[in-house]
Amino acid sequence: MSLDTIRLSQPAKDHLVKLKRATGIKNWNVLCRWALAFSLADPSTPLVKDIVTDSNIEMTWKTLTGTFGDVYLSLLKQRCAVDGEPLAEESVSKILSIHLHRGIGYLAGRRELADVSDLVSMSMAVVKELKNNIFGSMPIMAR
Repeated sequence: MSLDTIRLSQPAKDHLVKLKRATGIKNWNVLCRWALAFSLADPSTPLVKDIVTDSNIEMTWKTLTGTFGDVYLSLLKQRCAVDGEPLAEESVSKILSIHLHRGIGYLAGRRELADVSDLVSMSMAVVKELKNNIFGSMPIMAR
């Protein structure tokens, strides 16, 4: 497994087709960025560990991350550290695949996701929850 080329499973491809139709977002990589961000924001450990990448969808790291490759790599390495995984490329690549697929499944399972504005609303709710989790227990003066 390598970060150079990211491959998706057939179920992930099927979900992305549905998401493209629902949101109007035309490019796989943009949907995958949303999916990855949602999964990484979830502190729970993904249940799936092995993913069969059997679809014809693949993209390069540069296509997936665009100009934010360093940011995504840092987020993935941080997640590896939190999950107790080594920071080797293979571990980072595995974490990428697991979280990408979990995020795609998460988005595909959201019945209220009818357009891109729903995607933005969902992300704002996640940001609010993360903010509350981080700052909620702090004294008001420390905020």
